[in-house]
Formats: sequence, structure tokens, C-alpha cells
Amino acid sequence: MLLTKPTSDTLSSSVDYYLALCRAKGQSENTVVSKAAGLQLFQQWADSHAVFSINSIDVDLLDNYQQYLNQFRKRLDGQPLCRATIRNRLTVVKVMMRTLFIKEVLSVNRTERFELPKNGRRLPKPVLSEQEVKKVLQQAAHYGLKGVRDTAIMTTYYASGIRRFELSTLALDDVDFELCQLRVNQGKGFKDRYVPIAKETCLWIYRYLREVRPILANAHSGKALFLANNGKPFRAAQLSELVAKYIKLADVRKSGACNQYRHAAATHMVDNGADIRHVQAFLGHADLSTTQVYVHVSMTKLREVYNRTHPAARGKD
Repeated sequence: MLLTKPTSDTLSSSVDYYLALCRAKGQSENTVVSKAAGLQLFQQWADSHAVFSINSIDVDLLDNYQQYLNQFRKRLDGQPLCRATIRNRLTVVKVMMRTLFIKEVLSVNRTERFELPKNGRRLPKPVLSEQEVKKVLQQAAHYGLKGVRDTAIMTTYYASGIRRFELSTLALDDVDFELCQLRVNQGKGFKDRYVPIAKETCLWIYRYLREVRPILANAHSGKALFLANNGKPFRAAQLSELVAKYIKLADVRKSGACNQYRHAAATHMVDNGADIRHVQAFLGHADLSTTQVYVHVSMTKLREVYNRTHPAARGKD
């Protein structure tokens, strides 16, 4: 089916064309769905203000939409939208307008000079300490063979620092037991990379492959490395539920799921003196500024200096 530029200036037809274009460019379905949700919310607001034409969207309109977002309160708890959510909802409109201008659907982009609000820097939630990571892993020992699988999954998360969707798409031949590394295929930004993993992690994966996977495998398994109880590759939500369960069982008083291991891996590497650029490569970050948040999370070096130099920490002589 050919891409057809909208024949009218209605906002709805322009949105439909833009989303079709995103899919044609090969953007992930999750990304397109997220954009569609943001644009639907904008359309609902625009309709309520009798704005139906794409040509009516300009800086003044986005200023009004931003004011609405800042004043909006959630129904469940009465809290405002976070800054990141507000920025995302404005960004999806601005990016659409720029794309439509490039594709000559619009003769002029009236939103180009709209300034997006600054996001600020948010730190990850408190991460698991090294001892807490061990405590969480120990919980799987009570679940027999499935506990072996779950330990292999969680140690892989922690040892490699990979993302949830990256782990869910690991295949059998992505594990190099000789070099102790994983091949991550089409990670974020559709980039392949290799990441090292600990020898102990390789041993857990090998045990899982020998003792557990043959029992779970069926016609639906394919070449997926980790299999759910039904023999199919894990869905993202299943992985989150699995990890969250063990964190709760460990009673470490820290919430979270899969990203806990990713954040913990990066923070512990910085704690132990890893160069930030090595951590960037390890995590697969395109921008170093994304990785630098872990310098702020890591308190080891700051605590050492604080204890050595701050009078309150030194105590009375």
C-alpha cells in the first residue's frame, strides 16, 4: 500500500499520514503507539477548542496547550503531570509538524520557534546494593528448576546491564560461553553490540540450558534463550512480574523490577572506579549525558571525601 499525503488540511488526516510515515520508516511499534497516544490527547484538546485544521497549529496554540498541561490534575490522586510527561506530549506535536513541513504537507512550520520546557534531571529510584542483589537472587533457590531459570535471568540482567526488551529477544546463539559475552541484537536505536558477562553468569545460563529449557521447550519456543512456563518467549510484562516478585520476597524495601538490575550494575561499576565512557558502552547509551546520571547516584567517592573533610563527619577531636 502506497503512502498517500492527506488531501485535506484536517488535523486527523495529517496525524494518520504522519503515523503511517513513522511505520514506513521502520520505527518500532511501541514508539508509534506512544506517538499515537500523545497525538490523540492533543487532538482531543484541539477539538475542544474548535481547532480542526493542521494549519491552525502555531506557537500560540502550543503555548495554550502547554498551559493546559501544566494546570492538568490527575483524576486518581489530584497530582500534576510530571515535567517529562509534559515535555513528551509537546514534543510529539512539534516533531510531527516538522516532519509534515519536510514532506511538504505544510508550506510553513508555524511551531518551529516553540521552546520545549526543560526536563531537568531525575535520578533513578534507590538502587539495590551489592548485598541486596545477592539477597534477591537467593530467593529463587526455593523454586526448584524454575528457580534455576529465574536465577539465570536475574544474573544475566545484573551481569550485562541490558534492557528488558533486549533480554527478551536473546537467542540461543547470542551467548558466547568461551569469551563470556552476550550479543545484543537490535537494541535501542536498532544497534547491535556485545556486552561482557561474568563467568558465574555463564555457569547459571549453562545449567538452565542443560536442566530447565529442554523441559519447557515446545513448538512455540523457537530459538529464544529464556522461556516462560508455557514454553514461549517471555513477554515484557512477565519479566517485570518475575523480577518484582523476587525483590518483594527479599524484603529489601526498594521497589522496582528489571531496571533495578540495570541501574544497580551501572552504579556499582561507577562505585568501583569504572570510567564513565566504559559504562556508556556497557549500557548501550548513545549520549554520554544519559550515563552521567550514575555518577550522581554513586555516593561512594563523595562519601569518602565527606567523611575525610567535613567537620560534622570527623567528629570532635
